[in-house]
Amino acid sequence: MSDEHILIEVDGKELSARRGQMLIEVTDANDIYVPRFCYHNKLTVAANCRMCLVEVEKAPKALPACATPVMEGMIVRTRSKAAVEAQKAIMEFLLINHPLDCPICDQGGECELQDLAMGYGQDVSRYQEKKRVVKDKNIGPLIQTDLTRCIHCTRCVRFGEEIAGLRELGATGRGENMTIGTYIEKSVESELSGNVIDLCPVGALTSKPFRYSARTWELVQRDAIAPHDSVGSNLHVHVKSDRVKRVVPANNEAINEVWISDRDRFSYEGIYSEDRLQSPMIKRDGEWQDVDWEIALQEVRNRLGKINTSALGSIASPSSTLEELYLLQKLMRGLGSSNIDTRLRQVDTSDQDNAPVFPHLGSSITELENINAGLLIGSHVRKEQPILNHRLRKSTLKGARISVINPVDYDLNYDLANKIIVSPAAMVNELAAIVKVIVDNNNASLPGNVVSLLNGVPVTDTHRAIAESLQDADNAVVLLGNTAMAHPRFSSLRTLAGLLAELTNCRFGYLAEAANTSGAWLSGAVPHRLPGGQPDPEPGKPIADMFVDNMDAYLLLNVEPELDCWNGNDALQALKKCGLVIALTAYRSEAMNDYADILLPASVFAETSGTYINVAGDVQTFTGVAAPVGESRPAWKILRVLGNYLDLQGFDYVSSTDVLTEAMGAIGNIQPDNMGKWSGTLREPDSVQGMQRISDVPMNAIDPVCRRAKALQATSDVADGMLHINTTTAESLKLSAGVEASVQQDDTTVRLPVSIDDRVPDNCVLIHSGHPKQVGLGASFGAIKVSG
Repeated sequence: MSDEHILIEVDGKELSARRGQMLIEVTDANDIYVPRFCYHNKLTVAANCRMCLVEVEKAPKALPACATPVMEGMIVRTRSKAAVEAQKAIMEFLLINHPLDCPICDQGGECELQDLAMGYGQDVSRYQEKKRVVKDKNIGPLIQTDLTRCIHCTRCVRFGEEIAGLRELGATGRGENMTIGTYIEKSVESELSGNVIDLCPVGALTSKPFRYSARTWELVQRDAIAPHDSVGSNLHVHVKSDRVKRVVPANNEAINEVWISDRDRFSYEGIYSEDRLQSPMIKRDGEWQDVDWEIALQEVRNRLGKINTSALGSIASPSSTLEELYLLQKLMRGLGSSNIDTRLRQVDTSDQDNAPVFPHLGSSITELENINAGLLIGSHVRKEQPILNHRLRKSTLKGARISVINPVDYDLNYDLANKIIVSPAAMVNELAAIVKVIVDNNNASLPGNVVSLLNGVPVTDTHRAIAESLQDADNAVVLLGNTAMAHPRFSSLRTLAGLLAELTNCRFGYLAEAANTSGAWLSGAVPHRLPGGQPDPEPGKPIADMFVDNMDAYLLLNVEPELDCWNGNDALQALKKCGLVIALTAYRSEAMNDYADILLPASVFAETSGTYINVAGDVQTFTGVAAPVGESRPAWKILRVLGNYLDLQGFDYVSSTDVLTEAMGAIGNIQPDNMGKWSGTLREPDSVQGMQRISDVPMNAIDPVCRRAKALQATSDVADGMLHINTTTAESLKLSAGVEASVQQDDTTVRLPVSIDDRVPDNCVLIHSGHPKQVGLGASFGAIKVSG
């Protein structure tokens, strides 16, 4: 589109527009309303509803504003007799087949067809023929179809192809026989699928979990921030009687545009799980007792007073708020312990002193869609950070060359320039080979230990192609994903990735895991850093060391360590052995009943005020939108009162705003800088003989809230408790789909059903983390034995 500006006249007003711009874009920009159904500013023009017909001088008939480019001197009338008559005629046609079921339709009260029918419809139809009826299709647990209501705007179809990158919905038939659906009976599996609910201008696609639970005029809309991935998508939460009923996206072009992931949309169901802890509980003589808050807090004080606080460890979820994490580290360090960590799935912390102040994306979120090359290392970005993946996909549509190094051949819903799919043990050498190409091409000087590693690494055409794509690009990025950060040789991957970015003049970033991973680092909720990233003069132990060294007591915040940590078995055994486990938690699980001693009910994201800092360093504060369940309280309040009970100084806060002010004062100006923030040392590879285990965390198993959202757990993006192996490996082991295999890791053996999955490399098995069946196996990566 040309940047040349021209003048047009609309309803008697002279307006400036870009040559070639569509008329509806100009009217929208100047607050002149033109009715529409099929048009959406994030989708291509379809021009099939014709509701936006307007009168254009010298045109023989009304023209659709969405598909009419502006021209110099154009004179347009949007409210003239001719325009309104054309719009009313279209409305009459649309209502011929529309069912009269507004009283039971979930879209009632916020339906675009309802609204426009009031302005452009008639009170009596001239058509007496029978209305058509369309059979509804089951497209999964998240979206309810009522296709008789469909007006064929095709927004949902265009969304799937243009935004989600999956052509899952389409139109078959013509005229009134046209229907929307999947080509064959199947579930819609896009991680962004719920956005078609917002796009649908009628009640043809609605939220299945929300169905018939409230009328729209009963709901109060409140703002919130998504609590799961590291983007911090902006949300509108719809509340009835202080209970969350629905979540929809809020517009923020710099972060999530107008989209949210299905995880952010439907996880609210987990708030009201049967597992919610309703009141404080204490275990006495092996029996759990409900107690009031004062007794529970006194018990915490009395029992903590009997232990050596240097042997006290704290494990916190990086999805906790900045205020909660700041107070937790303040409480721990006030008691004399720096054993606090939020890096639940990171085992290699050998170079933590050289790490950046927090794991930064390396750019703003919007800049990802403008790169022209990139390398993803150990990342299933499509499922782990769907909104960031959407930005990367937009860059590929402009010609960007994205490459990956992964232990699983994930479908990233866009064409990859190159991909290297290898076992976890081979990932370091594959990355080293790319660095070697750059070094050889540029005669670059590197530390001796790096050079010695590169000398023994073979180079292939794929390595050369990836190196060339990064070196030739003027806007490229190297990104470390969740799998890389959980890798046993993460420090080596970070060093090589950092060197590669430096040698190719690329940006270097992290696709951080959780909603507040950045805030956890900045608040001091890591064992080696104080708030603001200052080194702790007496650093504590990371999580893996806490479990191996068997602390005397653990303080847990919003975690289920056996499901959330890198080695669930070590976590479980350490918690069972120690003398005291205090859990600030929203949920009470069977495992927690066994290992915990005191349970303090904490509020979830919708029930507390707080702040998240996303992967790009954006600070976003929110307020509670719903009443806490039972006697649960915001965790920051629990920690504040605990500080008072333990006679610690500086815990006299009145509101979370007071905590935030102090925390941000300690953090100071956030100045992210990943470049040069690596150790330069390379760990020798661990000897892994035979078959290797790969672990990942499906998007709907990432945290306790998601694991309890019923609709999300009915999708395919969950931890399935199965052994995923490819066809070749299955044949060599004489295994077939559905049979149970014996799986041994360390000293533990479990039986898991087999799933044939050709995304997995030879001699490797993929076992999802976050599932109870795999807890006893132990570490997320390493040697594993499989037999029939």
